[in-house]
Amino acid sequence: MKVQGAWIEDAATQVVCDALTSQGFQTLFVGGCVRNALLGVDVSDIDIATDATPEDVVECARLAGLKSIPTGIDHGTITVVSAGIPHELTTFRSDTETDGRHAKVRFSKSILEDAARRDFTMNAIYADPAGFVVDPLNGMPDLNARHVRFIGDAEARIREDYLRSLRFFRFTAWYGDPGLGIDPDGLAAVAANLDGLEGLSRERVGSELKKLMTAANPAMAVAAMRSSGVLHAVLPSADDRALGPLIHLEQRLNIAPDPIRRLSALTTSDAAKKLRLSKLESKRWAVLRDEVETTKPAAHLGYLHGSNTAKDVLLLRSAFLEMPINEEAIQESNKGETALFPIKAKDLPHLSGRALGEALTTLEQRWIASGFTLSRDELLA
Repeated sequence: MKVQGAWIEDAATQVVCDALTSQGFQTLFVGGCVRNALLGVDVSDIDIATDATPEDVVECARLAGLKSIPTGIDHGTITVVSAGIPHELTTFRSDTETDGRHAKVRFSKSILEDAARRDFTMNAIYADPAGFVVDPLNGMPDLNARHVRFIGDAEARIREDYLRSLRFFRFTAWYGDPGLGIDPDGLAAVAANLDGLEGLSRERVGSELKKLMTAANPAMAVAAMRSSGVLHAVLPSADDRALGPLIHLEQRLNIAPDPIRRLSALTTSDAAKKLRLSKLESKRWAVLRDEVETTKPAAHLGYLHGSNTAKDVLLLRSAFLEMPINEEAIQESNKGETALFPIKAKDLPHLSGRALGEALTTLEQRWIASGFTLSRDELLA
């Protein structure tokens, strides 16, 4: 079995490999780049495992004229930049002590030890610089079956880092076979370790849930999160009943997944705080949740928030009500976005201050109610 793709053949990447192999060290691609390449999915990040120590990696990079950055040197990770492309090189290691969030590590010369400390079997598949697969834990059958399975004792893997409970659902949504369902041993292990989720930072939880929500169809994984108790542990107000209908509407209208739109279908009160959303994300989430409960027409929504937000509101309303979406209303939102209120403050020279503001608001409301049809003269008459 051989990994192929432009990313592994890129001269910039091969230069990084040569920098270490020329000094007698092993270099093996691992994790997402190998997994995705074997699944025919786009590769975004390049991770390399090596028996070189971090200090060795830095020296090899220097000799090759490459820039190195000590991004996670305590855990053995050095980023080596070649032709502007970052490559994360991590020394073979094993975890000697964990607290569910952080680990103390021991560097190793053993690929078996390095593989055993990873999360899922499909993430412990390696490939040499020529692309030939190295599979120390026999993860290929699981990858071929799209079976997301913990390495070894699932509960032990989770207790090493409780974020793995959330990653289990994300990877199932992204890479699992829906016909196979969710791994029962993994699900039982997650359900038995809910208490550990309390110690995770809101940023890490939020990041995982947003990644989950960008999967093509995360509804099954989210339902499993609910049944196992994970969903309410991280989002107490969550209700996933509208998520499936929302995804159905998105797919029917060929609308790309959006994590904030989908989170808006899940939770009513605590997403921004519980998930530590950015200010921009929090504002957008609040607008969607507020407008879903109004009866503003599509054009009005488009005028206030832009057509994209208006479409999101229309999708969410239909999903919550489990009703078909009015596709004509989507076109109306575009009309609202381009509408220009014809009245300016200078058109009301006899008014000022609060009276002027109130008059402009009243006229704008009349104009919106008319479907943006009243002209300047008609409004001022």
